[in-house]
Amino acid sequence: MTLAKELALNTLEKINTRFSMEEVGDPHLVLSSPAAPDPLGACRIFKGEQVHKMVYIGLTFAPAGLDSHMVFAFTPADSLLPHFTLDSVMAGPTFAFHLDVLPRVDLGVNLAYTDEILTPLTDTFTKAKEIEGLSAAHLSPRQLAVMSPWMLAHRATEDAFTQIGDVVNTYLDHWFGLVETGITSKVEMGAEQASMRDKLHRRILFDPEVDPVWAQVSGLIGEENSAKLRAILKNQEIE
Repeated sequence: MTLAKELALNTLEKINTRFSMEEVGDPHLVLSSPAAPDPLGACRIFKGEQVHKMVYIGLTFAPAGLDSHMVFAFTPADSLLPHFTLDSVMAGPTFAFHLDVLPRVDLGVNLAYTDEILTPLTDTFTKAKEIEGLSAAHLSPRQLAVMSPWMLAHRATEDAFTQIGDVVNTYLDHWFGLVETGITSKVEMGAEQASMRDKLHRRILFDPEVDPVWAQVSGLIGEENSAKLRAILKNQEIE
């Protein structure tokens, strides 16, 4: 098992166990290339109450040395609880990761929410960027605009990547606490507004014109399968 897969599956299992989630399908979708019959990976879906839906996507393409894993845990669409996301990738001799706790409101006009949801991560965020062997991923301003300012997205040497587990656990533990205790900061947004914002946000998050990684995914498993994955991630309900 690669370091990238180990980090992703450990994170997946922690969320699954913490919130007693139930897997839907085994797996929900097998992912293959149109050019080859052998599976390259799978999409797994989990359902629950506090965490409404969790999606795992794993893809391995040995000829290119690629081992890519994504975990996206969605809180209920009509709540203001943040989502959690982790991408964990090995590409040849190097690694990459993306880690974030995604806010559900406009941070520019909700300072108390920012301080409750994200400010506690500042020390970990700052120290993580100083790990030797990390280099910032090249993300467009459009991509940055739909994530949080506390997002960590870096390429990494193997040694640096081995140190990322503690960072992921800190973000994860903070998110656990938020999901379990709820949010105390007041936000002028009702359930219907929250659900609509989440729907619109997901459309952008998983838009191939915003995130070029989808072009790479389509190259591996075909546009039809790639579109299925995007539909699953955009869908606020359980398939």
